[in-house]
Amino acid sequence: MSDRIILITGAAGGLGRAVTASVQARSWTPVCVGRDPARLEAAFGPGGPARIVAEVGTADGAKAAVAECVRAHGVPDGLVNCAGEVLIAPLHRTAEAQYRACLAANLDTAFFALGAWLDALRAQPVAGASAVLVSSVAARIGIQNHEAVAAAKGAVEALVRSAAATYAPLGVRVNGVAPGLMDTPATAGFLKTEAGRKSMAAQYPLGRYGSADDVAGAIAWLLSDEAAWATGQVLGVDGGFTAVRPLVRGA
Repeated sequence: MSDRIILITGAAGGLGRAVTASVQARSWTPVCVGRDPARLEAAFGPGGPARIVAEVGTADGAKAAVAECVRAHGVPDGLVNCAGEVLIAPLHRTAEAQYRACLAANLDTAFFALGAWLDALRAQPVAGASAVLVSSVAARIGIQNHEAVAAAKGAVEALVRSAAATYAPLGVRVNGVAPGLMDTPATAGFLKTEAGRKSMAAQYPLGRYGSADDVAGAIAWLLSDEAAWATGQVLGVDGGFTAVRPLVRGA
């Protein structure tokens, strides 16, 4: 299908921008959602894709974003929730406010955006509708100091499976991706030195950390008719991090 409308939340972030570009490369129409109009402007410039300013971490905000998309462009064929944030801190040093913010950014956005989109589809069905939520390797394997984000992303993976089961009779597919470390503005602190880059790359069996484009390509595939028989899946896009032991060579 070359005329699909894809609603992308968290579109101003590194992954959101890559997903937008991947959607455009397939001749689909991206509708980019973010809560900060200045960040959307910086990400896409004065022209570029359609954009909506909304806070999808709340039920009302998510409904408003989907309603605006329906009004201006029609019911979206696809949804990608790229909204989220990374919190690196051990549990005993994680304040309640940090924990709540981490869940809101990662789980609430996925839950409310997906719910608002499904409401629109139930009112006006679209053939081949597909959603992709973003998890993390931290939900699949124990990583030090990732307790809050691991809990949030683990819940996202459970949401994928349950929603896929509920809405399969309507022909709606719900899948996810679980990326490893991507080179994006959100992870710049880990990759700011040569030593840091080498250390991160050594953790991955394929010998490098990922890019947003690596993950965006997988997301586009899951949205497409090429993945028409896939639902309830969370695809690891992590250079083998969660499945293959890396070969760490000595000096």
